[in-house]
Amino acid sequence: MTFWKLALVGAAASLALGGAAFAQEEAASEASFTFNAGVASDYVFRGVSQTDGPQVFGGVDFSNGPIYAGAWLSNVDFGDDTDAEIDLYVGVKPELGPVTLDLAYIYYGYVGEPTGADYAYSEFKVAASVPAGPVTIGTAWYYSPEFFGGTGEALYGEVNASYAINDKWSVGGAVGSQDVDIGGQYTTWNIGVGWAPLDKLALDLRYHDSDLDCGDICDSRVVLTLKTTLP
Repeated sequence: MTFWKLALVGAAASLALGGAAFAQEEAASEASFTFNAGVASDYVFRGVSQTDGPQVFGGVDFSNGPIYAGAWLSNVDFGDDTDAEIDLYVGVKPELGPVTLDLAYIYYGYVGEPTGADYAYSEFKVAASVPAGPVTIGTAWYYSPEFFGGTGEALYGEVNASYAINDKWSVGGAVGSQDVDIGGQYTTWNIGVGWAPLDKLALDLRYHDSDLDCGDICDSRVVLTLKTTLP
């Protein structure tokens, strides 16, 4: 895990050195806000259900050129007094030829968590994607120095792909591996189909599974999500 931690830090440093150039190129860009809201039959995060039932979520995103920031809120159910998850993030998406990079910091906070639970944690993200006709292929890596519940260092990496059938239909999936100091390693995967009947409305039907054994919340499941964005 030390190797990957150094790799992520190195990637962050190299992009930081190029920050001035990105800022100059995007100086004329206009700042904008986008709002999103939705419902889902479940909230599955890396193969593990966070709600064990219906989800309601919403968020706001700010962007200016390659720079973005945002906040996102969802209900959760951990079997205790924890009611909601609040994610805060900031990042940059520079383009290097056909490759779009995504370097970000993400904070996961929880409302109502029990005293001493240490649910809140942070992750550093390095991702890249490249289009090949109607197909987009990507990879993403997330490093946390202290993961959910105080379980130590953690690294999650995945490969993903999507195929745009037309302007309304798409299919896609991902295979990922989560490695935590206290908890070990497991593999998770998902595959699904997306439908966008309107410009600001999208539905996603997705199958989630993993080789993690942690009871009902790790069972395979099919999730239907309805999401809208404004403006």
